[in-house]
Amino acid sequence: MGRFRFLILLSLAQLAVLVADPLVAFAQPGIAEMGQARSWIREYFFSMRDFSYVVSALVALFGAVVVYHKWQMGKDVGMDIPAWFFSSLFVLLTWTFLLHLFGL
Repeated sequence: MGRFRFLILLSLAQLAVLVADPLVAFAQPGIAEMGQARSWIREYFFSMRDFSYVVSALVALFGAVVVYHKWQMGKDVGMDIPAWFFSSLFVLLTWTFLLHLFGL
């Protein structure tokens, strides 16, 4: 008897989805707003590319100053040079990864 109730409830749920589905399809306002939001995202995303270039240059300059200072103090800079280089490269390529992730 429990299995029969489960099947009836399952079929009623499927019926409710079939009835509500056309109502949901007609209740989709905002197509123009979605297009506007997409254009804003593209606009700000490509200005983020320029921001990425600037931040990467600042990280590289700061890293160069830190490495130079440590070098002048006589400390080992063997691990600092690749760390600063790859951190700058990461910031530089972040926008490229996001570009392909969002498909812009």
